[in-house]
Amino acid sequence: MSTGWLRAHWQQLSVRHKLMALALLPLVVVLPLLMAALMVWGNAAYNQLLITKIHSDLAVASGYFSQVQADVGASTRATAQSHALHQALAKADRAAVQSVLGQAQQAHQLDFVNLYDPQGALVAASWNKRDSYSRNIHKGYESFFLKDSAFEYNQLQRLDKAQLLSLAPHLSERLHIALVPTRNAAATERTHEDRALLMRASFAVRGDGGQLLGWLQGGTLLNQNLPFIDHINAIVYPEGSLPLGSKGTATLFLDDVRITTNVRLFQDQRAIGTRVSQAVRDTVLGQGQTWLDRAFVVNDWYVSAYEPLLNAQHERIGMLYVGYLETPFRQVKFGLLAMVIGIFGAAMLLAAWASLRWARSIFQPVELMNHTMQQIEEGQTTARVGVLAQRDELGALAGHLDQLLDVIDDKTATLQHWGQELDAKVAARTQELASSNQSLQQTQAQLVKSEKLAAIGQLTASVAHEINNPIAVMQGNLDLVRETLGPQAQPVAAEFKLIDQQIDRMRLIVTQLLQYARPNDYAGYVDAVDVNAALASSLVLVEHLLGSTKIKVERQLHASQCVNINRQELQQVLINLMINAMQAMPDGGTLTLRSSDQADATDRAGVLIEVCDTGSGLSEAAKDRLFSPFFTTKNDGNGLGLWISVGLVERYGGSISAGNRTDQVKDASGAVFGVWLPCEEVVANTMT
Repeated sequence: MSTGWLRAHWQQLSVRHKLMALALLPLVVVLPLLMAALMVWGNAAYNQLLITKIHSDLAVASGYFSQVQADVGASTRATAQSHALHQALAKADRAAVQSVLGQAQQAHQLDFVNLYDPQGALVAASWNKRDSYSRNIHKGYESFFLKDSAFEYNQLQRLDKAQLLSLAPHLSERLHIALVPTRNAAATERTHEDRALLMRASFAVRGDGGQLLGWLQGGTLLNQNLPFIDHINAIVYPEGSLPLGSKGTATLFLDDVRITTNVRLFQDQRAIGTRVSQAVRDTVLGQGQTWLDRAFVVNDWYVSAYEPLLNAQHERIGMLYVGYLETPFRQVKFGLLAMVIGIFGAAMLLAAWASLRWARSIFQPVELMNHTMQQIEEGQTTARVGVLAQRDELGALAGHLDQLLDVIDDKTATLQHWGQELDAKVAARTQELASSNQSLQQTQAQLVKSEKLAAIGQLTASVAHEINNPIAVMQGNLDLVRETLGPQAQPVAAEFKLIDQQIDRMRLIVTQLLQYARPNDYAGYVDAVDVNAALASSLVLVEHLLGSTKIKVERQLHASQCVNINRQELQQVLINLMINAMQAMPDGGTLTLRSSDQADATDRAGVLIEVCDTGSGLSEAAKDRLFSPFFTTKNDGNGLGLWISVGLVERYGGSISAGNRTDQVKDASGAVFGVWLPCEEVVANTMT
């Protein structure tokens, strides 16, 4: 669909439809776009709030996790430096040492506290309840101890099963975790997880002189450590912290396996052994980035945050997760969006109703004025717009139009009455002078014409005075409407242009009357005019009319002499005859233009110009009244064109004749109009 077609279709629309389109366009386009933008912005802001919330939750959980790890180190250091341990070691009392270690484990909520000699042999442990300890139990693990315990540290470690059992065999039951098939998780052939995620600290035990007495190690196993993860969840999501019935969860991962969590698989069974999705694994463990987004956790969508857990070598060995159910927030979001859509819809309907009512107050007067003008053109001279409820410029314009129509109606009736009286006087005087000679007849004709001109001059002056004033008022109000509406007048520009054309048409009628009634006021400069060139230039001026017809033009230009006439007035006569000829051939035909040197009956040298058509020709009734004022065979004519043309030609001593063609063209009839002008010596640039 091209822009040109849209423009043409828009120009064909009525004022009603244009105003309705302008009134509804902001409602059906702008408001939906605004609503869509608001929804997009609101959704983005809503998601950002959720992400900001989960980010802060992760910061709280991560801070607590780091604090617990620091507490493990502080507790181990405090036990290694405790007076009770040094006293028990000074007395070489193994039972007392073991008692101190057991009390430290309970006091600091550690899973194990072990004491090793400087060579790495286990001396005592908080979990060993026997009075003696067999070194053979840990045979083979001393090298592991010596490798990573020759310095003090507090680390998060990932240990295999054998390494953990060398530290705390009593924790073996918490190591075996069966892997549960999980939606969207990475493919794996493993069926269980038996590695350990451990917070572990090691500090030297030194005597009063600074000599190394041994190594004290303490730690907390995170596998299936439900109190630990529940405490994180309680800190991050205390009771009542989440609105709308949402629930918060926390999880620790060893690699991508949930080793402790309060996410439920179903009912009261925790989702230990389930795995994280492939996308989260690649982002957090693969790229080392923090995940802040929606994620499908086990069996529902959560607003989730995942953070990688690093060991002392900065290897990503696990993840810390916090999140809360998204469903309650999503339901509220959709509810708010539905409410916004409802409000916007109601506002659109209300605004559309008001806009259409306001638009009607504009297009209704224009429609009434247009309908009135159509009735006038159809011959219903009594048609009027009537009294309108509007008191704006359009209402005033409608009132002035009615006044103008009343004035025209009145003046037309007066003109017709005077014309009838004039015809009666002419007929009476013609009857009286019927027996007179030819000179008296010529005198009579001149007298009739003079009386007609005098009468028409009086009528024209009166009409010009009475009509030009309301025309000026209409034009002024029309200009005021355009200025007031500004760009909003563009949709009805075609209707305003039509009113301008009708006003100009009325001005033209008055001007033509004055031109004939007072010829001296409109006389032009006389030049020697080449009639062939005048015909050519006149034809150029009507080419835009010929372009929309099936009329072809033939030229037979043989005149060789110039005529004495005002060039513009000759063009006016020729253009009028050409337009009449084209209108006589609505279905197409041939327009023939001729010129030749021809003397008149008194042998005066002159030029004859003929304009011929192939139309239906002239009837006898039309021939008798053809050059009378206000006589026309067209519905939209005023009957002044030929009358004025005769006056112009006769002013320069010429004449106009009309008849039917005698040279039939393809069995077609037609009319021929001849303009004869004298060829006399001309004094250039003198007034006639």
